[in-house]
Amino acid sequence: MKREREFFATGQLPWMVADGIEQRVLSAAPDGTLTRLARWPAGTTSGAEVIRHEYVEEVYLLEGSLTDLTLEQTFHPGDYACRPPGMPHGPYTTADGCLMLEIRYSAR
Repeated sequence: MKREREFFATGQLPWMVADGIEQRVLSAAPDGTLTRLARWPAGTTSGAEVIRHEYVEEVYLLEGSLTDLTLEQTFHPGDYACRPPGMPHGPYTTADGCLMLEIRYSAR
C-alpha cells in the first residue's frame, strides 16, 4: 500500500533516470503500485519490441508528443491510455520529447 501524503511541492523531488527515461516518483509501494511523472527527452525510443506487463497502466500526456510505432499514430497533450494487464502496446518514440503522468497498479 502507498503511504499517506498530503499535498506537497513535487518540484522538490529529484529526477532519476531509469532505462533512459527521467522519472519523478510521486508515490510508490513495494507491490509495484506507482505514480510518477515520466519525462522522455527528444529522440528517446522505448525499444523495438511490443510491450506487455502484468499491471494496469494509465498514462496521461501532459507535454510534447509520443508516437506508437506499431499503430503509426502520434499522441499529444490531453491524450490518455488505460491498459489492462497483458495489453500489447508500443514500441514508442518521441521526436520532440514528452512529459506524462503514469499510474500503475495491480488488477487484483
